[in-house]
Amino acid sequence: MKQYEAVIETLDRLGGVATLADLNREVFKIKDCEWKTRTPFASIRRIVQQTKGIYKIKPGLYGLEKYRSLNEDRGILVETEKNKDTDNVRMFNHTYYQGILLIIGKCHGMQTFIPQQDKNKKFYDGQKLQELSTLIEQPPYSYPQMIKRSSTIDTIWFNERNMPHSFFEIEHSTDIQNSLLKFNDLQDFYVRMAIVADIKRKPEFEAKMRFHAFDELRLNKRVSFLSYDTLIKQYEMEIEKQSLDFIL
Repeated sequence: MKQYEAVIETLDRLGGVATLADLNREVFKIKDCEWKTRTPFASIRRIVQQTKGIYKIKPGLYGLEKYRSLNEDRGILVETEKNKDTDNVRMFNHTYYQGILLIIGKCHGMQTFIPQQDKNKKFYDGQKLQELSTLIEQPPYSYPQMIKRSSTIDTIWFNERNMPHSFFEIEHSTDIQNSLLKFNDLQDFYVRMAIVADIKRKPEFEAKMRFHAFDELRLNKRVSFLSYDTLIKQYEMEIEKQSLDFIL
């Protein structure tokens, strides 16, 4: 079996849609395909980008053309200029990147939390986000009003001491300023804060950070911008590391 055929078969076995990381993990289970290369993951990336019959859904997420209609019925949508502001696309974007953050957090040994209203939303593979997260509620790490303020942050990583390690707010189309206001209220905690969004929104992020209300966040470099593409690259790196026999 040729390598591109193995990738297509793996996508088929996975229901017609998969992240590049899932393909990296599953494709080598096909025994009658040889990968005589030192960079098999790069080969898989090239195959999904160039092979007819495979289409890109999101950064790091690919589908089989023959499943496109079925994927769309499941809410797994390719974003276009026409549909980018629809509720379905916004929800799929938000849930997809939340799921990615939960998986990376677990790889890093973190406890992970998502807001109550997001627990039953489904990742691309049908898993509820609650199944990907490790916490039902936030640890009582501070005063009740502080815990309440962080309760709507899209994804939180907690360390082994039950203290917040990272706050992530995913901004597809909503006002970045609202997330910065949350971060501003929580800046007294020793925690990383990041706005996760399309790289096209970075100028907007930088403009909002120049508001005087956010002087302390800006001058102390408390908030970072994390693009979707960079997030996915880090996700794929984490999955590749899991395939290594020994990690330094």
